[in-house]
Amino acid sequence: MDEEQADHFDGLAVSDCPRCPALVESRSRIVNGVGPADADVLFVGEAPGATEDAEGEPFVGRSGAVLDEQLRAVGLDRESVRITNCVRCRPPENRDPTTEELGNCRGYLDAEIQRVDPDVIVTLGKVPGEHLLERSIAVTKETGTVEEIRVGEAETPRRVLICLHPAATLYDRSQESAFAETIREAAAIAGVSPSDGDGQSRLGEF
Repeated sequence: MDEEQADHFDGLAVSDCPRCPALVESRSRIVNGVGPADADVLFVGEAPGATEDAEGEPFVGRSGAVLDEQLRAVGLDRESVRITNCVRCRPPENRDPTTEELGNCRGYLDAEIQRVDPDVIVTLGKVPGEHLLERSIAVTKETGTVEEIRVGEAETPRRVLICLHPAATLYDRSQESAFAETIREAAAIAGVSPSDGDGQSRLGEF
């Protein structure tokens, strides 16, 4: 992250960034992560879509509704997890972000991960999975797989849980059980069970 970026970033939220001309042109706002700054579970998506760009929050609309429903099923809710994206500005026509755009935003993502210090990072879809793991992934086959990465200069490894994008369950109902099981696994890593009800972590009990 250069000095210009640091001047507009508080460790969680970006107030301005001119580094990707195509994204500056297409966005109506920068969409920062939402949720507690000390959440046990951090979900990472690809980039804002049209609804996210309009509302200023990641994973709203149909995909967000799928995620919210499954969070509730495992004893979590949107207010108890943090949700962010690899890229914080909407790409034109909802295309995938380019390698350069992902790289321009990587410093923000790494800093957010370090600040939140989650027990598990859940990558929602192929792009965030490949971006964080720095390898090709077959997301349908690998959903539910946990790997460790090092973020930035940190020596402590972080657990990354590969997960399908919520939209995959809208286009292919056969993916619903795999998505549900992966979200259940994320909750288990964070020490939450469906019986908790309020979605709060029980890590302090152990």
